[in-house]
Amino acid sequence: MSIPKEPRQLMINLMYLVLTALLALNVSAEVMNAFFSLDRGMKVSRDIVDKNNVALTTAIEKGAKDYPSAQAEDYKNRAIKVSQLTNDFVTYIEDIRTELTTKAGGPDPRIPGQPKDIRNKDLTTKWFVNDKKGDEIMQKILSTRDEIIKLVDNDPSTVAALSLAIEELPAGTKAKTWPEYKFKQMPVSAVFPLLGKIQSDAKSSTTAALNYCATKVQGTDIKFDKFLPGVNPKKNYIILGETFEAEVYMSAFSSKSDNVNINVDGQNVQLKDGIGTFSQKAGSIGEKNYTVTLNVKNPATGAVESVKKVFSYEVGQRSIAISLDKMNVFYIGVDNPISVSAAGVSSNDVKVTGTGAGIAVSKVGNGKYTVRVSTPGEASLTVSGGGASQTFPYRVKRIPDPTPLLGAKHRSKAMGNGEFKAQSGIAAVLENFDFDVRCEVVGFEATYLKKRQDPSPEIANGGARFNEKVQSMVNQAGPGDQYFFDNVKAKCPGDTGPRNLGALSFKIK
Repeated sequence: MSIPKEPRQLMINLMYLVLTALLALNVSAEVMNAFFSLDRGMKVSRDIVDKNNVALTTAIEKGAKDYPSAQAEDYKNRAIKVSQLTNDFVTYIEDIRTELTTKAGGPDPRIPGQPKDIRNKDLTTKWFVNDKKGDEIMQKILSTRDEIIKLVDNDPSTVAALSLAIEELPAGTKAKTWPEYKFKQMPVSAVFPLLGKIQSDAKSSTTAALNYCATKVQGTDIKFDKFLPGVNPKKNYIILGETFEAEVYMSAFSSKSDNVNINVDGQNVQLKDGIGTFSQKAGSIGEKNYTVTLNVKNPATGAVESVKKVFSYEVGQRSIAISLDKMNVFYIGVDNPISVSAAGVSSNDVKVTGTGAGIAVSKVGNGKYTVRVSTPGEASLTVSGGGASQTFPYRVKRIPDPTPLLGAKHRSKAMGNGEFKAQSGIAAVLENFDFDVRCEVVGFEATYLKKRQDPSPEIANGGARFNEKVQSMVNQAGPGDQYFFDNVKAKCPGDTGPRNLGALSFKIK
């Protein structure tokens, strides 16, 4: 455009150009920051994949140890080598990221995790294209990929899942090489997520290779084509007054498998359509154990995998038994209900006495008793009647620690502003505890950390409900603020002093 001669118009045009430049800079800053947000998001994803890969490698090592064979050992070592190979590659890329930060002016003290010169395009073009750092990265990707392919026997489906690769240049691009396409005239901020993407590809390729190794270690699964209900009784002999209890489940089996052998106490059981029958005549009273051994030959490795389990049944005549209605222990501070019966003996003739742990026994009905204990340790009940007597040992425990919760249902987590302000105190909840018992919070300490500010002084709160100071602090909650409830203390029935239940923390969203 032509330059105006009038000074006023010239000044207006210059101001317009400055404003346009400032707007462009603002947009650029938002875009640059978005690149680093993307890079941080990929870092979180890589950490998740890392944990899965570690768990998968551990499972492979355990499988090779539990079912040893030459093939299992080979592919266990391959799995370890794959992890080492890709970890070295990820470290190599991480070193490049660190060096790029240094070349771009070092860390920006105002924005953690970002270098100072994030817009520089000449730096990336010179280092990655002109100085051939991009070619070095490309060769490292290709060599790492080739090593992984060798370790997975060039398996087509696994190779197809390897995302660590040099993609073909898209049609229409002016770039002549992969490094030029990836790095030429790219701002520093855009190169960081690009390098992060390469690291993520390496980790996901590790997962694909480890899955392949896992199939070689574990072999081929048996196909189950039929089902029957299975029952595993807690006890196979009960008397009047006890409760029969059994696990009921679906039992799957293969009717066509010819690589399964079952024996009981060393005697083979003939199978018909995958099912065998075991019988044994009892010759004496008492508990009888029998061991069932399942042997399965792995079709892939030829290794025989064995599983053993001991089952029992009881042969008896006149006997005495005690069944606890709630748990297999006595708890301090509560009524522990029990049922007592003696086969062939009137309930009026049955006597129950206790020793140890400050135990006291009270009869509350026909065959029903309540046990109270006061000291942790061991206690015993002796049941006598009809000429028979038997003593049963039990453990004595205090009530388990309750869980501290905000408002009786909220655990440490992020919470909405309105929902947080609606809470009125801390509760101590006994989760998965069969007794109807309440524990009372006797106090805690509250701290408020307002967003971008120092934490407030710690406030002591007596009891479960928020006192006036803590309630005032809660009412100030805003997005990004954090609240900490430390040293939550509570007392349960039977306690001589309060227990420390730990802490709760909440971030307001």
